[in-house]
Amino acid sequence: MDTTTALAHLATALAIGLLLGLEREHDTAADRIRPAGSRTFPLIALAGGVAAALSPVALGVGLAAVAALVVAWYLQGARNEQADVGATTEIAAIATFLLGALAWFRPELAVPAGVVAAALLAAKRPLHKFATRLVSDRDVTDAMTLFVVAFVVLPLLPDRPLGPYEVLNPARIWVLVIAITLIGWAGYLGTRWFGQRWGLIVAGFAGGFVSGSATTAVLARKSATANASLVPGLLAVNIATLIQLVAVTAVVSPTVAYRLLPAAAAGIFVLLTEIGWLVWRQRPQRDDEGEADPLLARPMSLKSALVLAMVLVILLVATRAAADWLGGGGVLAAAAAGGLADAHASAVAAASLAPQSIPVGTAVLACVVALATNTVVKLTLAGGLGGTRFLLRLAGWLAAPVLAVVMAVSFLV
Repeated sequence: MDTTTALAHLATALAIGLLLGLEREHDTAADRIRPAGSRTFPLIALAGGVAAALSPVALGVGLAAVAALVVAWYLQGARNEQADVGATTEIAAIATFLLGALAWFRPELAVPAGVVAAALLAAKRPLHKFATRLVSDRDVTDAMTLFVVAFVVLPLLPDRPLGPYEVLNPARIWVLVIAITLIGWAGYLGTRWFGQRWGLIVAGFAGGFVSGSATTAVLARKSATANASLVPGLLAVNIATLIQLVAVTAVVSPTVAYRLLPAAAAGIFVLLTEIGWLVWRQRPQRDDEGEADPLLARPMSLKSALVLAMVLVILLVATRAAADWLGGGGVLAAAAAGGLADAHASAVAAASLAPQSIPVGTAVLACVVALATNTVVKLTLAGGLGGTRFLLRLAGWLAAPVLAVVMAVSFLV
């Protein structure tokens, strides 16, 4: 390695140490026990780079010395009852030494790793709030269950066509279940993070990823006692439905998802326009003085995921059988029936057959048909729980986005 390159690598190590050191000194400004900040961390990183340049033995000796130093820091801080006895700064010092060594060999990896480390250190307060106030014991249990089904169960499933008509690929079905669960988690965590201060719009949007029909039922049930207009929240439910429709179909057939994207975008645009108009006319008031809604208290349990997998398997076989017996018309009929239970599962069943068994255009129509019948289910729930006037009002606001989706599909198919 020539001199210029070597100096550049050492400068990279020094810069990484300075970045981490500034963050640590800012965070521990009130803690005078540990002498680690904007000067110590750059020196540790530079030591790591120099040790890596000398020899593996020097690198091992340097790492042992830094480890002994941080242990001394920790013991010294533990003797002071007023000092923070956390080990973040000590671990950061060891990481700084290793990043300095990495900068000597692979600076293109050391720089992003250093930035990520600095960002993680700087996110102390948001992460602490998230871990202590926003995440419950049940959330941790659900997350661990999700990790097990994603990283333990999934690798054990066969990744090949099985069953009737060879349309059942266990691995791909399980990936879809995990994807839908993760989307539900995203909406759930967003609601927990921002709270209910964004009103029923955020609640409807987040709940729509978990279950659009259930969210519609929950909001419709509140129509008799709610102080604010529930329509913006119910429209937000349908935005989540359209986003999820494109996302899940993209897993099994990117071509179908690409054809659906303009129609979904048209519907979302109209829905956002209507929500903006309603919010402008009457700003939603807070209606969350009571307990959190059970729907938003949990994103999706393992039981719900297994039920969804069973529904998906049944719809896949039924749709393939309908295509074999009745052609494209059978697929549309199966999608319409399946949409009564779950629009996304029906859409996935139809999209998985294109273009091998049915044309892409037929799959797109089947997805829209499933979406239409699911919308009818939502309106039925709204009318049954909110009354006829509530049903007519919601149907009036949904008419325009439905028309936008239908018109966009008519140009694409």
